[in-house]
This record gives sequence, C-alpha cells and structure tokens, in this order.
Amino acid sequence: MSVALITSPVTTPRIVAIIACISRGASSSLSFTSTTTRRSVSTRTSNRGTPTAKMSVSTAMEAEIKRNPHPDFKQVEGSRPDWDSSSQFRYTKTPSPSWAFGSGANQLSSSPTSQPAPKHIQIDPYEAGRPGTFNYKLLISSIVPRPIGFVSTVSKDGAQRNLAPFSYFQMVCHDPPTFVAGVAASLERPKDTLRNLVETGECVVAIISEHFAEAANATSVDAPYGASEWDVSGLTPVSDCVTVKPPRVGEAVFSVECKLESVKEFESKSTPGKKSGCLVVLEGTRFWVREDAINEERNLVDPAVLRPISRLGGITYGRVTEAFELLRPVFEKDVGGMEGYEKLKQKQEEKEKAAN
Repeated sequence: MSVALITSPVTTPRIVAIIACISRGASSSLSFTSTTTRRSVSTRTSNRGTPTAKMSVSTAMEAEIKRNPHPDFKQVEGSRPDWDSSSQFRYTKTPSPSWAFGSGANQLSSSPTSQPAPKHIQIDPYEAGRPGTFNYKLLISSIVPRPIGFVSTVSKDGAQRNLAPFSYFQMVCHDPPTFVAGVAASLERPKDTLRNLVETGECVVAIISEHFAEAANATSVDAPYGASEWDVSGLTPVSDCVTVKPPRVGEAVFSVECKLESVKEFESKSTPGKKSGCLVVLEGTRFWVREDAINEERNLVDPAVLRPISRLGGITYGRVTEAFELLRPVFEKDVGGMEGYEKLKQKQEEKEKAAN
C-alpha cells in the first residue's frame, strides 16, 4: 500500500509542499481555484477555449455510488410510521442473562434454528469486473453502526467556514485524546475539510444528536465553494473555542477542539496511480459538553441526553434508544482460573471434534 505521510506541526516543509500542491494542483485539469470552486471542483478548457467546470469530488462520487435506492424517496418515506418522539432511552437485560462461559452464541439468530445455517461466501475486493463502488457499499453497510464526526473548519484566510459529516470516524486513544477521520479524496483534489485541515491544522469535531439530524445531513450538500453549510443547515456557529479558530456547533451536546497530528494518503489498488483517500489523525485539546449531559465528576456523558445517531449503509441512519450492560469478566473469579479454563478448553475441543 502506498501512502504519503504528513506530520504536524503544519508549518513543516512537507506540509508547505502539500499546501502548495493543493493550491496550484498537479496540472491545469486539476487546479483548485478557491474563489470559484467547491470540494475540489476543478476547471478545464474546452476546445473552444471556454472554461468548463468538472464535477466536484462529492458530486462525482455520489453519481457513481448511486446511494439512494428509491426512485421516489419522499413517496417511500411517506409510507413509513412517524418518528416516535416519545421513545426514551432505556436499559434492558442482556440477550441471554443466563449465558455461561464456553456456551458460544446465544439462541438469538437471524435464521430459524430448524434450518441449516446459511453458508458464507468469500469476496475478492479486486476480482475482475468488480466495481470499486461495490466495496464501498458493502463496507458501509456491514461496518455498522458508525459514529459520525461532524467537522468544523475554516480556510487559511478565515474567509470561508466549512461544516461536514464524516462516518469514517473513531476515537483511537485517550491519552492524548486522539481521533481519526477518513476522507474520500486526495490531497491533489481535496474536499474543503481536508484542504482547511492541512492548511490550518485545526478543527472542531462534534457528535451528531437526534435533534439536529436533518440539519447535519444538509451539510453534506455539494454546494459551490463560498456557499456556507452553516447557512444551508441553519445550525449555530459558536466562536468561543480556546485552542482553535473554527466555531463549534452550538446545538451539539458534545464537541472537541482538535489539532491536526498527521495525514496519510492512500493509493488505490484497483486503479494504480490514483490516490483514493486520506486518513486524518487529530489530537483533542479541549472538550465541550452541555451541562445537563455531564455528571458531577465531569467524566461521563448521559446517552439519554446525547441521543447520538449513527451511520448505517446507503442513506440509512440509526438511533440509540435501547442499551444493555455487561460486566467485564475476571479470569480467576468468573472463569475459575486455569482449572476452570482447562475444563472449558476440553469442552471446546470435544465440540470442534464432533463438528468435524
């Protein structure tokens, strides 16, 4: 796998070189003109010498993916039940409270137990004739639910503000607080968020809650450069951050001020020579939590207040209204130490032998 690595601080020669590359583009067909383009919209010259616009990165990708499976989404949506606003977050028992060590899967199953278990099929992501978008659709519908990082950035000159959701997002370390976000764009043709992050090294990441789900989704629109997602969504920019310049989302229950730690650019394996995406590593420098969501020790956020939404496949989102708790087992106490382990091991060996 070919990667290009950028490390902080953003003033390093490598960063400067990347910024220069982003600003001028590798060729005239990939140039980035901030006053006329958005999400790496580039311009080219037609045979008549008239500049014509190429599709933006976001627009082109959506056209290829065909994410929406419905010919008339509003008609389909109209046939569905109304949003249950009375639904409250609650805890239930585990799926099988009487489960014992060595018992394997519980009795919950997506297929009747009276029928043979469905077989698994193997898929080569690079098999001949398999479009790259198939891997994308397969992965986003199976690696679920995914938390959504709602990223606020500003341009280097401070004139443009950007707000965008990223479901390739996760926390990977608590000391220092470290987060990763995946951007489906190259450094040569970056989305606004990536460009701003590389040039300024700053952002604010929020978690999306139910009460602004539609507004957050609106920020994924393929608007032209200069059209602010804040205006499109109607969300409230709050400019009181301590360590970074981008505003935080006022409606968000939880947000984190972040500094850019590094960027890795990946090269496509299905299309050699093409840069397929970037991994952005961020370090959290300040936390913002709504006071009714945090406990007295300021170390726990109440899910009943946060009410986060998650990303599933296609255009599907999930809500968190139900949960269960499981204690982390202790080897000596719960497994029975090595004596108990040996019994479980013998039981497992007999089970595998019988299956074969």
